Amino acid sequence: MMKRFGLTAAALGLGLLLAACGDPSKADILKKAENISTKAELESKLGRPDEISKLGPVEQWIYKAKDGSVLFVITGDSVALQATGGKRE
Repeated sequence: MMKRFGLTAAALGLGLLLAACGDPSKADILKKAENISTKAELESKLGRPDEISKLGPVEQWIYKAKDGSVLFVITGDSVALQATGGKRE
């Protein structure tokens, strides 16, 4: 019985660890990006975005979150705007 309890506890612990490795929440992403003003700082804090689109000197960097997405608008080297989107399908 004690061995079964140990296996169950180990399985639960592994499940929690794997769940923690998934996408962060929008709030987590925004918190990490607080006070960031340059493209280099943004990439340093959050890594490469999941999606990038460009139109002239303007880029949109999109980071996927477990509860939606976070979009950063970058003009030149400056992070100009951030917005959040709804839950992903």
